[in-house]
Amino acid sequence: MAIKLMYIANEPRIAQIAEKNGVDRIFVDLEIRGKAERQGHVDSVKSHHCLNDISNIKNTLTTSELLVRSNAIYPNSKNEIEEIVSRGADVVMLPMWTSVDDVKKFRDYINGRAKVMLLLETVPAERVIDEVLELDGIDEVLIGLNDLHLQYHLKFMFELLTNGKVDEIMGKLKAKGKFCGFGGIARLNEGMISGKRILTEHYRLHSDMAILSRSFCDTSKIKDIDKIEAIFCEGVQEIRQYETFLSSQSKEFFEENHQVVIEKVNEIVGSGK
Repeated sequence: MAIKLMYIANEPRIAQIAEKNGVDRIFVDLEIRGKAERQGHVDSVKSHHCLNDISNIKNTLTTSELLVRSNAIYPNSKNEIEEIVSRGADVVMLPMWTSVDDVKKFRDYINGRAKVMLLLETVPAERVIDEVLELDGIDEVLIGLNDLHLQYHLKFMFELLTNGKVDEIMGKLKAKGKFCGFGGIARLNEGMISGKRILTEHYRLHSDMAILSRSFCDTSKIKDIDKIEAIFCEGVQEIRQYETFLSSQSKEFFEENHQVVIEKVNEIVGSGK
C-alpha cells in the first residue's frame, strides 16, 4: 500500500497543487506554544498558521484529508480543539504530550468527531506508550524525530533510525495494529540522507505515512507557481514509482539500505555538520 503523504500548507493555491498531484493530507499547523524555544537552533518548520486557515483550506480541498496540529495540552485546549473540529479537520494531531492523562483529555475533547493522531516526540511519552496503546479511540501515531532527538541530546534526528529507537517504537505500534509512521522525506535524490534512502527505511519498518519535508518544496523561498507545480508533479510521481519498486524488494535489500543509512548518519554526526 502506498504511504500516505502529508504536506504543511496554509495557502489555498499551494494546497490545491499538492492535492492535484497526489498528496493525501494537507497539514495546517497551529502549534506555537514553546516550539521556538525548543527548536530555535534547529532548521525545522515553524509555522504561523491560524484557525481561519483551517476553514480556508477545508473549503479548498476535494479529495485530500485536512490534518490539523493543535498545541500541546494547556488550559484552553478544549476550546481550541472545539474550534479545530468545528472548522472541519478530518484528523487532529496532538504534539508534545507527556502523559496518559494528556492523551485521554485530547481524545475526549475530539469525542469521535475526527481521527485522533498522537505525535510521539517526548521521552515521557515514549515511557508510557504501552499504556497509551491500551486506550480506545487512538487512531494514529506519528513519531516526531525533530523533538525526540533533541530530548535524547542527539546531534542528528536520523540517529533515531540508526540506534534502534524508531524500530522499537514502530514495533510496538504495529503490534497493536496502529496506523503509524515517522518523520518526513525530501525529494528522492536530495537531503543530507537522500529521500530515497529514507523512503526505503519507511518500507523496511512498514510505515503508513510521512510528511513531505520543507526541503521537498520550500514555498517560503520558491514563489513561482509553475515551478511549485512542477516540483509536486515530478516529486510525488518519483515517490510513487519508487514505492512500486520497493514493494517487490527482498528483506536483504532493506537491510543493506539500513546499513548504508547507518554509515551515512555516522559520517554526518562525526563530521559535526
